[in-house]
Order: sequence, then C-alpha cells, then structure tokens
Amino acid sequence: MSLYQIFDLTNEFNILRLICGLFLLPHLYAKASDLELTYKIYDDFKLYPVRLWVFSCMVVEIVCAIGMVFAIYTRYVALLEAVFLLVAAWAVWRHSKGNWLWQTGGFEYCLFWGICCIVVAMHG
Repeated sequence: MSLYQIFDLTNEFNILRLICGLFLLPHLYAKASDLELTYKIYDDFKLYPVRLWVFSCMVVEIVCAIGMVFAIYTRYVALLEAVFLLVAAWAVWRHSKGNWLWQTGGFEYCLFWGICCIVVAMHG
C-alpha cells in the first residue's frame, strides 16, 4: 500500500483509522507529562500494580498510534486498541459508579472510541 493510499482523506475509512490513532496522542502526552498525577488516577481506579498499568498503557498507546496512523497490521492494532479502550471504559465505569457522560467523569468516551476501533478492525 502506498503512502497516498494510507493518507487518502477522500477514503472515509482512512479518516476513522487516522483519528483512532491520533486521538491517543493527547492522552499519552497527558500521562507522560505528569506521572505522579497519572499514578494517583490509576490508584483511584484500583489498577494494581499502578506503575505496571501506567507504563503498559503508554506502550499500548504508542504501538496503537503508530500502527493506526501508518496502517501497520491495522486489524490487530485496532483490536488491541479496542481492548485497551474497553478496559479503560470498565475502569472508569467502576470508578464513576456507572456514570455515563464523559463530561461528568463517565465512561462514554472510552466506550465510543473502543467501538470505533472495532469498526476499524472489522474493515481491516
């Protein structure tokens, strides 16, 4: 596949694949820029051992961002990202006691992007 095909924005699937990868980058930056806060959040979510969870999530975000943006093993990377986001949705759901809206700390955002990644994986 050529770079033109990978980044052809007239193809709606490419747009979805790209944003599924690119939208991970602000979250990766937020985690990495304040590790102490990130550790506290993961501790609040009861994801133990905290440091292992944090660094595992950062690795998954890096791998998935690169894979989705450059269409490398897209189906597998999209499935990995979907699992990652569904686990995040579960952790947020558990912590927020079932709160839905992301604006109020709910799990809607993670679930939405997890479903988008499943769609990307289905398309391949």
